[in-house]
Amino acid sequence: MIVGGGGTGGALAHDLALRGLRVTLVERGEITSGTTGRHHGLLHSGARYAVKDRESAVECIEENRILRTIAPGSFELNDGLFVALTDEEAAYEKLFFDSCEASQIPARRVGRAEALRLEPNLNPDLRCAVQVPDGTMDAMRLPLRFFATARRNGADIRPFTEVVGMSMTTPTSVDGVQVVDRASGRRYDIGADLVVNAAGPWGEKISRMGGVDVPIQPSPGILVAVRGRFANMVINRLHASGDGDIVLPQRELSVIGTSSWVTDDPDHLAVPADHVEAMFREGSAMIPSLRGARIRASWSAARPLIGERGASTGRELSRTFKCFDHEADDGVSGFVTIAGGKATTLRAMAESTADMVCRKLGVDRPCATRETELLPHTAYYA
Repeated sequence: MIVGGGGTGGALAHDLALRGLRVTLVERGEITSGTTGRHHGLLHSGARYAVKDRESAVECIEENRILRTIAPGSFELNDGLFVALTDEEAAYEKLFFDSCEASQIPARRVGRAEALRLEPNLNPDLRCAVQVPDGTMDAMRLPLRFFATARRNGADIRPFTEVVGMSMTTPTSVDGVQVVDRASGRRYDIGADLVVNAAGPWGEKISRMGGVDVPIQPSPGILVAVRGRFANMVINRLHASGDGDIVLPQRELSVIGTSSWVTDDPDHLAVPADHVEAMFREGSAMIPSLRGARIRASWSAARPLIGERGASTGRELSRTFKCFDHEADDGVSGFVTIAGGKATTLRAMAESTADMVCRKLGVDRPCATRETELLPHTAYYA
C-alpha cells in the first residue's frame, strides 16, 4: 500500500509493479495535485546544490541522465546558465565550477559576450556565466508516465481516496489503512503486508497515524508565471541559493522562483504580495524585461524537506531524501516512510524505497526502472 499520489508515489508503484508485487496506491485528491503538480518544472543538473549540498548534487545529475533515457520526449533539453552580476558573484565562479566538477556535473565557462549571444535578454552588465545540463519538464506529465506504466503492469491507482487512519493489529503493528472515498463518502479498510508513507509534506500527518514521528519540515515557496518566453535556457543567479534566482522557460511562459519559509500546515499556504514582488525584483535583475511582464499565475507549493523544527527557512535544510524503516527505528512493523528529495530524483527515491520494501517482504527481485522506458503520459487516460 502506497499513501500519496505524487511523483514519488507513482515512481514507487512503477518500481514495485515491475518487481511483481501487488500494489495499491491511494491519493486524497487527483493524481499529482499536491506538491508534484506545483513545482516550476526544472530538470536539475545538480549544479544548484554543488557547493553546499554535494549529496543532492550527485543524486540530481545521476537521475538527470537516467530520466532522459527512460522518458524521451518529456524534456526540453535547453541547458542552464548560471550568471554572475556582481564582482562577488564573479569571484564565486571558481568555487562553483570546481564544485560542479567534483560532483561530475558537466560545466562550461562562458564569457560575457557569448552569454549575451546565447541569451540576448540577459542583463548586459553581467560579468561571466557557467553553462550546465539543466532542462525543463512538465510538472504533471512526467509523473503521469510512471503512473501509466505502473497501472499497465497491474498497480491499482485510486485517486480521491483519503487515508484517515491506520489499521493496526497491535499498537506496534500496521496491517493496512482506513480510507474515505471522497466522491461517495464510503469508508472502508484496505489490508496490506506493508504500508509506505509517500505523502510528501503531509508525511508527518500520516506517520503519526501509525504512532511514529518523522522529521518532515514543510517549506513553502512562491512561484510566478509570466506571459512570454524571456529566455530559452534555464537562467540561474551565480550565488548561494536565494529568493527569485531562477527563471525557467515553460512553453510560452516564463516561471520565476522561488522564495522559502516554513510551515506546520501545508494545506493552507499563502501567496504573500511581498514574495511575488521579490520574484519580479530578483528575476528582473537577471532579465530586466521581466519587470514589465504580465502575470499568468502566482502560487505556492510546500517542499517536503527532512529536518528538525527550528529552521527559519527551507534553505537551511538538505534536498536529499531518506527512507525511514519504522520497525528498526521506532519498533512499529509494517510501516515505511520516504521523505525529502526533488522532482528530478523521484525514480531514485522509489528505487531506494522499493529495495527496503523487498528486503522486508523477502522478495528477491532487482530494480528494473533504470532501463525500462515509460509509457507516454497520455496512456494514463487511455
